[in-house]
Amino acid sequence: MSDEMNHFSMGLWLLGLAFAVAVSGSVIGLECARHGMAARHPAARMRWFLMGALSIGGVGIWLMHFVAMLGFALPGSPLRYSLTWTIISALIAVIAVFAALYMLGNEFSWSRLLASGSLVGMGITVMHYTGMQAVQFQGQINYNTLLIALSLVIAVVGATAALWFMTVMGSTTLRLIAGPIMGIAVVGMHYTGMAAVEIVRDTSAPAPVGLALFPFIFPVFVLGLLALAVPIVAIMTVRDREIARMDATSDDLADEAREFADQ
Repeated sequence: MSDEMNHFSMGLWLLGLAFAVAVSGSVIGLECARHGMAARHPAARMRWFLMGALSIGGVGIWLMHFVAMLGFALPGSPLRYSLTWTIISALIAVIAVFAALYMLGNEFSWSRLLASGSLVGMGITVMHYTGMQAVQFQGQINYNTLLIALSLVIAVVGATAALWFMTVMGSTTLRLIAGPIMGIAVVGMHYTGMAAVEIVRDTSAPAPVGLALFPFIFPVFVLGLLALAVPIVAIMTVRDREIARMDATSDDLADEAREFADQ
């Protein structure tokens, strides 16, 4: 027998906050990915892809999930979260996104795009259900298989579309659309996955042990948003570094020209 649950116990405003977190991490992460694809040196490419993975996977996907889970409640039943499964879910999201960005490389191709989009989508989905494994209460969670499949399709299609906008569009405005698309993919997958949940309580089971979510996620939320300052600064200053590099190259060429003229 399935029991009552509430996905918006703190109000619908939490949906807006979760979407804002997903979009913020995605916009910044996708811009990092674009710079990584354009980078000439492998080390620089890996740094950009790592910042992109932390922004998209760590903030846009993982942090969004647990922000949204603040609204999940079982009336009359306390919820706790396993720290181990929570950490594992974060690693899955970051590693999957990093692998997907690395797969994109520095040259566009449809095969790479489809493979990368599929990997990000699967990363979003596996992260979600691994994060749900962290939920501890007196009972168990069952899932509707069809809704699980639908959640995966939403994640893969949305992630692929976002990567396509990021890699193909020349206009900055159009590229920025990729962030909201990724946000829709993440949030859409999350709530479709939550719709698949069927709760079966067992009052004879031991009381749950683990973390209370809000005291844990609030400092993580603050630290996560502060951590976005690193890729934001990198994105904002990359143009200045490119100009400085071009100026230095021009000066070197001018010096060589003068030396040649003096000979």
